[in-house]
Amino acid sequence: MKFNSVFDIIGPVMIGPSSSHTAGAARIGKAARNLFGLEPTWAKIHLYESFAKTYKGHGTDFALIGGLLGYETDDPRMSKSLDTAKEKGINIEFIEDPSAVDHPNTARLIIGNDTDTLELIGISIGGGKVEITELNGFALRLSGNHPAILIMHNDRYGAIASVTKILAKHEINIGHMEVNRKDVGKEALMVIEVDQNVEDPILRELEDAQHINQIAKIVS
Repeated sequence: MKFNSVFDIIGPVMIGPSSSHTAGAARIGKAARNLFGLEPTWAKIHLYESFAKTYKGHGTDFALIGGLLGYETDDPRMSKSLDTAKEKGINIEFIEDPSAVDHPNTARLIIGNDTDTLELIGISIGGGKVEITELNGFALRLSGNHPAILIMHNDRYGAIASVTKILAKHEINIGHMEVNRKDVGKEALMVIEVDQNVEDPILRELEDAQHINQIAKIVS
């Protein structure tokens, strides 16, 4: 299994007129794709405030979809991503949502296929930088400024200990850690910020740990 970064490194050139509305939007889309694990067959995208008002003119629409297609921010195919998605049969709906949000450049992506769905809230904070603030109903505090691991797991005894034991074995120091769950014994999300990037062999070891369902990483 290939472990992709949720926040991919932005290249020296970006496609589109605005770092906040285009490059940032592409990174939000790419984050959703990476966490979903594959290309979705449908997407419902709620846009708020500034995103909702200017998404067509500033290229936020094609950037979000380009990210969902797996494009880098400087990919020349980015501007044609809406056409490409249509050719692939991906059903896309943009919704100008009037709900109040904390940041004007906010997008809620609900993506899926015939069997699975994922919901993510991301904000573009300028200069192509983004924050992911919610994943499948779990509140996050991720800026992408530090390496981190996102681990979806069953809320069972020993799940957290099995992860921290592996990190300690490889001398990976935890800078911040939080665990959220929706209900006792249900799915939970472990977010661990670490002091160095975690290599793929360690991620594979973590994936095989007790009660772990899915892993994604953020590289610094």
